[in-house]
Amino acid sequence: MQRLHYLHLIKRKFQTHPIVALLGPRQCGKTTLAKMYIDAEVSGQVHYFDLEDPVDVSRLQNPKLALAPLEGLIVIDEIQRLPELFPLLRVLVDRHPLQQHYLILGSASRELIKQSSESLAGRISYMELTPFSYLETLELEQLWLRGGFPKSYLAETIDDSYEWREAYITTYLEQDLPAMGIQIAPQSLRRFWEMLAHYHGNIFNAAEIGRSFGSADTTIRRYLDILSGTFMVRQLLPWQANIKKRQVKAPKIYFRDSGLFHALLRIQTREALDRNIKLGASWEGFALEEVIRKYGAKPHDCYFWQTHAGAELDLLLFVADQKIGFEFKYADAPRTTKSMHVSIEDLQLDHLYVIYPGTVTYPLTEKITVYGLVGYLEKQNI
Repeated sequence: MQRLHYLHLIKRKFQTHPIVALLGPRQCGKTTLAKMYIDAEVSGQVHYFDLEDPVDVSRLQNPKLALAPLEGLIVIDEIQRLPELFPLLRVLVDRHPLQQHYLILGSASRELIKQSSESLAGRISYMELTPFSYLETLELEQLWLRGGFPKSYLAETIDDSYEWREAYITTYLEQDLPAMGIQIAPQSLRRFWEMLAHYHGNIFNAAEIGRSFGSADTTIRRYLDILSGTFMVRQLLPWQANIKKRQVKAPKIYFRDSGLFHALLRIQTREALDRNIKLGASWEGFALEEVIRKYGAKPHDCYFWQTHAGAELDLLLFVADQKIGFEFKYADAPRTTKSMHVSIEDLQLDHLYVIYPGTVTYPLTEKITVYGLVGYLEKQNI
């Protein structure tokens, strides 16, 4: 599948920065995209280092000697395995500003790879590659059930897809995290991950989970930060409006890939999903993630809002100079609620969209419109 949007984004970022970091969860297609970029855009020399390959790791035992003489595009895959390279990259791109460009691929966020932001300020541009989205597949049901990881989504059968996701979870816990220097018993983190699935779409309560888990709040927050930093979970932060009402201050938790969410709940088929108590929460999280991807919104542009009196908004997006609200309803024909009107007034929203699984678009008020998820994602100018 040609992911043209991301190819154009890489090209644009290289026009202003010597280093482009392509970050995203393992197996979401970063290596494939890098090779597509090389084939489509690079005419000069290319040097590729895969830090999961022992031979390439050996080549970088003396990284300055290995990298300094090279010219052209230098790709370093799985950079989180060797974060001590970042200070050296700063020296090299400053010394050879026209001879070298680096495309670095990583399976952890820049917050988790701290050296990159500290060492390469002004020299590096970050972009996140997600698993497949609706606008890439133009198919909703399979994407929702299986999630967007290429090998899960494209598997021949649902059994093959489910088996791949189970293996992915095991590999992530037993191999990927230890390779990043994160030493946590896989059984403990899996238990936490499965427990967290029941908070999907809800306010995170570290104390409550800690009591159930038998661990301190600080341990629970560390586990959550690890899952967030490796793109498994989204912590949607609360927006604090300048009003006198008491507002919720803890984050909401969403699994970023619906397929992994379903696997952790042992939901294998659509029939099983329809019977599961988490059906509505699953659809809400899936739709929320798709809307965020449509806009390419950064974490600092995405919030939810909730007061202790009960008013709430599922998603608040800052898009250009607009404040746009979203409510996600797994219902046949959503209608207005008092909470919607309160959100518009208190947050001074430009518009509120109610997203549901249907196909009919209709206004509820001048500032509230109901859209089917597919219709909203495909609409060009909103």
